[in-house]
Amino acid sequence: MSKQDHVLAIDQGTTSTRTIVFDRNALEVASARSEFAQHYPDAGWVEHCPEDIWNDVLKTSRAALEKSGMLDRIAGIGITNQRETIVVWERATGKPIHRAIVWQDRRTAATCQKLREEGAETLVRERTGLLIDPYFSATKLAWILDNVSDARTRAEKGELAFGTIDSFILWRLTGGKVHATDITNASRTLLFDIHRQQWDDDLLRLFRIPAALLPEVKDNSTIFGETDPSLYGRAIPIAGMAGDQQAAVVGQACFTPGMAKATYGTGCFVLLNTGEKPVASKNRMLTTIAYRMGGKTTYALEGSIFVAGAAIKWLRDGLHLITHASQTDDMATRIPHSHGVYMVPGFVGLGAPHWDPDARGLICGLTLDATAAHIARAALESVAYQTLDLITAMTQDGGGTTDALRVDGGMSANDWFCNFLADMLQVKVERPKHIETTALGAGFLAGLATGVWDNEKELAATWQHGATFEASMPNEQRRSMIAGWHQAVRRTLSQNNPL
Repeated sequence: MSKQDHVLAIDQGTTSTRTIVFDRNALEVASARSEFAQHYPDAGWVEHCPEDIWNDVLKTSRAALEKSGMLDRIAGIGITNQRETIVVWERATGKPIHRAIVWQDRRTAATCQKLREEGAETLVRERTGLLIDPYFSATKLAWILDNVSDARTRAEKGELAFGTIDSFILWRLTGGKVHATDITNASRTLLFDIHRQQWDDDLLRLFRIPAALLPEVKDNSTIFGETDPSLYGRAIPIAGMAGDQQAAVVGQACFTPGMAKATYGTGCFVLLNTGEKPVASKNRMLTTIAYRMGGKTTYALEGSIFVAGAAIKWLRDGLHLITHASQTDDMATRIPHSHGVYMVPGFVGLGAPHWDPDARGLICGLTLDATAAHIARAALESVAYQTLDLITAMTQDGGGTTDALRVDGGMSANDWFCNFLADMLQVKVERPKHIETTALGAGFLAGLATGVWDNEKELAATWQHGATFEASMPNEQRRSMIAGWHQAVRRTLSQNNPL
């Protein structure tokens, strides 16, 4: 048999599933991608069909393996996933009992508000590093148990299994033999103590979750199990799993405290490595686990922006102002300034540092000479402004200062956006040569567990520089634009909205 020196990375995202084969130099050998349907059964509700996700995982992984011709050289599979999205399925059949409820879903906003009013957030913050918000998994899980016939009774009997998407894919890949998750996904459920690093009985009682539902929690880089041989023609170790944002931390080689990355996909997520000790935020940032390898845990501060690339998708599919996301670069460059137009993309509420699930989107500053280009530019600018808000809060929290931000994800391919981001942050914005770092991080984790790479130093050596963007905007102009942004945000927040 040929030397097993390649990895297969499954990147299951919010709007698509991508599978990539990487070689030992962290270079893409072959890939396949498939978009799947989004379901919006009610205002603020977002669901996915788990069978669609599973079918796309199979389709794209088989296609990537066939294109690469490297089946015999695959050392292991890494899985990365949209975090907080949940599935509940029958242990006997593997059949989901309800559509997956997506991280963007806001149906439990009233439940979260009630829990906050009852004073539960102090306990939740101390144990999980998170806030009580519909974004996280626990209230979604409780909703399924309360709204699907017999679900709670069956859960208490041990007939049902819960998992984030990684756990569901792992179950299916192993033919139902393994019910597990990794520590980063577990840490996003509101049910996991990130200090003792175990499921927490007090939190299970608070959210009314039977312990019998829960998966085993493992390191990010370890052998979780093997694929059913019928799926790919041979059993392949599943050797790495991480939530998408933590996978990007690994893929961007942010292994040193003070290093930060921002991933611009459907949303945007900034993670700042804070080392071996968790940093408690005073500015409503999240304290989260970045990764755990070999039993050693590294923590991070995280800021979550719910809408980034989704705003560009809305320009395309909702307003029909563009036909392709890449057009926004040309549109933003075409006009000399923003003309005072701001977009606050609160389509599903606002994330950090506001955590306002009732906020809604706003475009302001429009005049008769505003054009589609101004709206497109405002959408791009909004993501940079939100990133600035996060970095500012993290610095104030004592998470350390960073002189560079490593970026990845679809929007990072836009040069105009990266330049504007550098102007707002006043730090270097570094874009790697290959921006599929989320999938690469999953591949790295699998490769570490199977001997493709030996240590973090080897991983860091594979990081290839693509482009660097540095600030050039005059300070007075920058301050004026930021002040306009903050004014627009104040108009958006629900307590200021008479509707």
